[in-house]
Amino acid sequence: MLKTFPKGGIHPKENKLTSSESIKMMPTPKAVYVPIAQHIGIPAEIIVERKEKVKKGQVIAKSGGFVSSNIHTPVAGTVTKLDMIIDSSGYKKQCIVIRTDQKDETNHEILDFPLKKEIIMNQKDILQHITDFGIVGLGGATFPSHVKLDLKNDNHVDCLLINGVECEPYLTADHRLMLEKADEIIVGIQILMHALHIKKAIIGIENNKKDAVKVLAKACKHDKRIKVAALQVKYPQGSEKQLIKAILKREVPKNGLPMDVGVIVHNVGTIYAIYQAIQHNQPLIERVVTVTGKNIKDASNFWVKIGTPIKDLIEEVGGLPEGTRKIVNGGPMMGKAIKNTDVPITKGTSGILVISSEEASRKEAKNCIRCGECVFVCPMGLEPHLLMNLSEKGMYEKASYEDITTCIECGSCSYVCPSHRPLLDYIRFGKSIVKKLATEKN
Repeated sequence: MLKTFPKGGIHPKENKLTSSESIKMMPTPKAVYVPIAQHIGIPAEIIVERKEKVKKGQVIAKSGGFVSSNIHTPVAGTVTKLDMIIDSSGYKKQCIVIRTDQKDETNHEILDFPLKKEIIMNQKDILQHITDFGIVGLGGATFPSHVKLDLKNDNHVDCLLINGVECEPYLTADHRLMLEKADEIIVGIQILMHALHIKKAIIGIENNKKDAVKVLAKACKHDKRIKVAALQVKYPQGSEKQLIKAILKREVPKNGLPMDVGVIVHNVGTIYAIYQAIQHNQPLIERVVTVTGKNIKDASNFWVKIGTPIKDLIEEVGGLPEGTRKIVNGGPMMGKAIKNTDVPITKGTSGILVISSEEASRKEAKNCIRCGECVFVCPMGLEPHLLMNLSEKGMYEKASYEDITTCIECGSCSYVCPSHRPLLDYIRFGKSIVKKLATEKN
């Protein structure tokens, strides 16, 4: 019987329209717009000046603290602006604008390195490389990887979990990466096992990706320490706590971390980025992005340079279809609509979803009928209807008491609500206020 997490969860339509589309190389943009806050934590500090010439892969913003990450330029060129631009959050953030040097051959070369299996670095150098090369979680959270790997003496981690679930509808970036870079991903796993002295690793993949399960099982067959776990298809199984519960039956405590139960979790994209950094000295300057939608002409997966405007990707797939209502950064469940297509691709951008007016229209919200569906599907065991009411009425102290910060913002509650109430919208707002008040209090 296939494993899964026991509490809550839903089965939205998968719409994996690009699962059979090989990853294509996105053309080099004329200019890149590189935000300095592409990770959870302190924004990086700009170390370049206007009119300065930079080389591809050069550090242009230095980590601002321990929970922070270096930012590198994805192209060789000239810094034209240090500006404030609207990013995917909808707010203006500081950004480095670099005009690409079209004559520089490094901007157009395809970095398809041969597989390098031998691991020659020691633990200290591996962790330093991950820090220096700006590796963050590519599953969406963008948590700086070196922080997650900074194990204290009192932390006993016995298992490395690799997240290949990709349960969000429409997105196929991780799926394609597993199919096309399986051997590199296995070496990336071995690198972390070597660095952290971990003797067991498990790759979790939902069973709707049988080809990826087969390919990775074949790739790791000579290393008995690494296993592939095929999982039941259920959203949001890609969430760390749900994945740990599904595979290892361990319960991460409230406000706790995976390492509290002896586990470190990394997304397959992060593992590949670590492989590139350690084996080929490549900083995180590009990633795989799914560009999709039911009416998109040439939906596909692309290797995209960080800082590429989303409008370039839209043009690459045939332009915006008539009747487009929303462009979402991410998937339909947890992604956020963007204001315009000038917004750049960042380290956390896994997909761009184009939604028609028909799909995006919201039905009129009605009164709660106390059906309990939102409670039944919540994977964290919360009462979404109550959290929405408390947020709507400004009762933030009570919302905090009812564990609003435990919400993982998966959107399952809004998806099943027969009254079409904007549960997640209010919970997300209330959660942000509760966190702000807690910070001010401390």
